[in-house]
Amino acid sequence: MDAIIENLPTFLSGFGKTLGLLGLSGSLALVLGVVVAAMRISPVGSLRGFAAFYTEIVRNTPLTLVLFFCAVVLPYLGVRLDYFVFAVAGLTVYTSPFFAEAIRSGVNGVPIGQAEAARSLGFGFGQTLRLIVLPQAIRMVVPPLINVFIALTKNTSVAGGFFVIELFASASVVINVRGDEVIAILLAVAAFYLVVTIPLGLIAGQVEKRVAILR
Repeated sequence: MDAIIENLPTFLSGFGKTLGLLGLSGSLALVLGVVVAAMRISPVGSLRGFAAFYTEIVRNTPLTLVLFFCAVVLPYLGVRLDYFVFAVAGLTVYTSPFFAEAIRSGVNGVPIGQAEAARSLGFGFGQTLRLIVLPQAIRMVVPPLINVFIALTKNTSVAGGFFVIELFASASVVINVRGDEVIAILLAVAAFYLVVTIPLGLIAGQVEKRVAILR
C-alpha cells in the first residue's frame, strides 16, 4: 500500500488522462457513429456502400494497429499533434462502428409504419430520421451503447503503449520504481477502472428495466 499512497498523484494524473480519453473519444465516436448509422440506412446507395465498407474495415482492425497508424504513421507523414490528440482520434475511429451498429439495430427495431406515417406527412429522409426514428431507436439501444462505453474505458489502456501516460501507463511507471508491490499496484489500477465501469453497468441495467417497462 505504501507504493500506492506515495504515488497517488501519479495515479490520479493517469486516471485523469483516462477519463479525458473516455469523455472525448466516447463523445466524438457517438456522434460519428450516428452519422455512419444514418449513412447505412440512407436511400443513397453510395453512402450505404461507403458506410458498410468503413464499418467492416475499422471494426475488424485491431485497436493497436489503429493507434499505431495515428501515433507513428501520421507524424511520419507530417501531421504534428500531441499524442493525446492522436489517441483520441484513434479511439474515436475504432469505437464509432460499434456505436453505429448498435444504433442501426435500434433503427431496425422501430416499426416501419412510423417512417411511412412521417413520409405521408411530407417529411423528408433527414427529418424522418432525426425527428421520428432516431429518438426511438437510441432510447431502445441505450444499454448496448453503455456497453460500448464500458469497452472503450478498458480500451483506453492501449493508448499507454503510444506515449500517453494514462492510468495503466502510470502504473507501469510506478512499478518500475516499486517492483516489490506489483500486485497491490495492479489491484489499485483495477479499482480505478471499476470506479468508472461499475456505475456505467448499473446505469445500463436501470435503463434496460425502464425500456422493458415501456415496451
